[in-house]
Amino acid sequence: MNELLELYWTFLKIGCVTFGGGYAMLPILERELVDKRNWTTMDDLRDYFSIGQCTPGIIALNVSTFIGEKRRGVTGAMAATLGFLTGPIIIILIIAAFLTNFASLPLVQHAFAGIRVCVCVLIIQAVLRLWKKSVVDPFTLALYLIIFVLNAFSGVLPVKVPAAVLVVCAGVAGITASLIRNRRTGSGQTGKEKEEK
Repeated sequence: MNELLELYWTFLKIGCVTFGGGYAMLPILERELVDKRNWTTMDDLRDYFSIGQCTPGIIALNVSTFIGEKRRGVTGAMAATLGFLTGPIIIILIIAAFLTNFASLPLVQHAFAGIRVCVCVLIIQAVLRLWKKSVVDPFTLALYLIIFVLNAFSGVLPVKVPAAVLVVCAGVAGITASLIRNRRTGSGQTGKEKEEK
């Protein structure tokens, strides 16, 4: 029960500062889940982000579900997910109740302007962290450049490629490259097969 409460409380705190979406949350999630609590590794966290990008819903919410399930199964997933949702739901309900007067206040507009700057910094930091661990060889650099061009210039290309299609294609390309590498190096063989040779 204590661990379920800790999951709930941890993701409640994270959910209350979820400005800018999943990628802006990567530094916060890394600090809370990897550095502070050792609930996961940075490699696993990046994998959760990749899966969260391919599944419906908010990336950071999906990550909370993955972490909760890893810690305490289905009940852990529910505790982490509910914790993550509690803060935003309360904040949105408060804002919605006063929306007519709230959004037009100069103080609120200035606050959102500052938050947008902070979100940009967090996203850039997340991109740099992901870059260092993901773009590690000529293949991944080439894949990055192809995906970047297809996404960045989709407005001027004859056919617009949806982001979901790019994610799936990148995954297929990664699997294909891994299979080719394994075939060339023979690393796909088991230790017993190598000994027999």
